Amino acid sequence: MEEIAASQPREPNMVKARIIAISLSFVVGGTLMAFKFYVYAITHSAAVLSDALESIINVVASGLALVAILVAAKPPDESHPYGHGKIEYFSAGFEGALIILAAFGIFQTGWAHLLHPREIPELEKGLWILFGVSVVNLLLGLGLMRVGKRTDSITLIADGKHVLTDVYTSGGVLVGLFMVHETGLLWLDGGVAFLVGLNILFLGWRLIRQSFWGLMDTADTALLEEIARLIHESRKDLWIDIHQLRAFRSGAFVHIDLHLILPRDLSLEESHREAKDLEKMVVTHFGGRASVLIHTDPCVDPDCPICSNHICNHRSGDMEERLTWDAKTLTSQGGAGERNRQLNGGA
Repeated sequence: MEEIAASQPREPNMVKARIIAISLSFVVGGTLMAFKFYVYAITHSAAVLSDALESIINVVASGLALVAILVAAKPPDESHPYGHGKIEYFSAGFEGALIILAAFGIFQTGWAHLLHPREIPELEKGLWILFGVSVVNLLLGLGLMRVGKRTDSITLIADGKHVLTDVYTSGGVLVGLFMVHETGLLWLDGGVAFLVGLNILFLGWRLIRQSFWGLMDTADTALLEEIARLIHESRKDLWIDIHQLRAFRSGAFVHIDLHLILPRDLSLEESHREAKDLEKMVVTHFGGRASVLIHTDPCVDPDCPICSNHICNHRSGDMEERLTWDAKTLTSQGGAGERNRQLNGGA
């Protein structure tokens, strides 16, 4: 038996792209926040204040995200052999907590304006400024989501979702204030603020839940299915079966370990070569941002019914079926032989 570990350095260009994207988010977010508070200063609208308060969270969260991305970019060391990528989950969770705090502040302001409506001066001017801010925010949010998905950064994706939620919030505020402008129903100002608070409360809860799942290394079904599909499409006859596949993300890095069953008569060098081929295939698929630990096991007689290696002096029975490798079969605790024994009542 043999265990092989492999890792490739992160791509500097991806780290650079993440830093540029989150820095842009911080600068643009701060500028747009200033515009929103200006609109609040001239209108005294509770709905606009709720939107501006959320922008404060945007800016603070972007600053935290920048720190998280810089730390996550550091290579593994003796104290952190798996790297520093998990800090991105802390960042996303903290952002969610800040959003929830902002929501309660918005509820308080919105409720006051709902019960005691106030006049909204210079409303038309404020609407035009908010519209321009929303357009810029939309472009920023879409850009952050795109870079986040391309660089596998949960921090950028979380920040992009938050910015897009800010766009939806501003859109709701624009619609509500336009209705106030057209109907004169001043209580709608407080009502819109209250709805904004409910919306971002839901977003904050989602970010905290996502952060918790990441920190607890909850099984990533999509990731496991991606790995299983890759291995299934490139399988060799010598690869009799794979089991105990496990994987988790740490920032942009993916850590994978699995058990590979090989013919028992392979030499140490041949087993090493097969494990290295599988390792290289997976690492290449993830653009070098992966580490793979492979534990090789020799085949046993119960594996014969699913073994495609026809040139074998140890075969005790003919091949009966070629198993389809998917996330469910590859993550099982036992190999095909063990699964067959279980299905046959331990025979």
